[in-house]
Amino acid sequence: MSFSVNTNLGAQIALQNLNATNAELATTQSRINTGKKVANVKDNGAIWAIAQGQRADIGALGVVKQSLDRGISAVDVAIAAGETVSDLLLQLKEKALAATDESLKTASRDALNEDFKALRDQIASVTDNAEFNGVNLLVTSAPGFNALANADGSSTLTVAAEVLSLGSTNVTVAATTTIGTLTTANDALDAVEESITNVSAALARLGTKAKSLQTHNTFVGKLIDTLEAGVGNLVDADLAKESAKLQALQTKQQLGVQALGIANQTPQLVLSLFRS
Repeated sequence: MSFSVNTNLGAQIALQNLNATNAELATTQSRINTGKKVANVKDNGAIWAIAQGQRADIGALGVVKQSLDRGISAVDVAIAAGETVSDLLLQLKEKALAATDESLKTASRDALNEDFKALRDQIASVTDNAEFNGVNLLVTSAPGFNALANADGSSTLTVAAEVLSLGSTNVTVAATTTIGTLTTANDALDAVEESITNVSAALARLGTKAKSLQTHNTFVGKLIDTLEAGVGNLVDADLAKESAKLQALQTKQQLGVQALGIANQTPQLVLSLFRS
């Protein structure tokens, strides 16, 4: 080993090791502060890019879930209104059937007719107000609803309208239907019975669609959770491991400072060679 005041190889090596320890310590502290081992593109470009792609999918699936939630709510409102219409039709059948009694007095028939018209008009009120977020599946010319089904928008779940307005295909009771006479009562009874059958079938279809939307919504929620867990596996730091590493690096840093101090004292040994 040569002695030189111009070059101190030991100090240079000690400084290099100390700088490496400081760099590792900074990385570990960053991971503890952010909770991530890949917090930005400089940490690991490839992993960061993969994670960003997954985050984009997660965001898109969040929009899909929102669309499905709106669809589920719109169908739920339609089903609730449809069940009310079905109940009203049952009451209309009672009134119409009672009005087919030939022995019924005029006053009684008139009273039944007033009740019938009031119930009939309630059907129109119910269907007109069965709206959620601008979507009404029960009124005439209703367009139905298309809910997003995947992250790129290439697939949708369609819910067809089930029109329950008066005078529609499903509700054949017209807005002018009455039971004021025996003839009109018989005609009304036929229309009501047909309407009950049609509305029951329409509600069954809406129920099937509601279940389909709910099932897919549950799947999308699970998919989001899985993707989030996958991103976490890629970028999240193991804080227990990093904590242990921090303790080791801090000790190593202190030893490195001491080693550098010892190495810096070496040139002073040259002075002893020139003492008399």
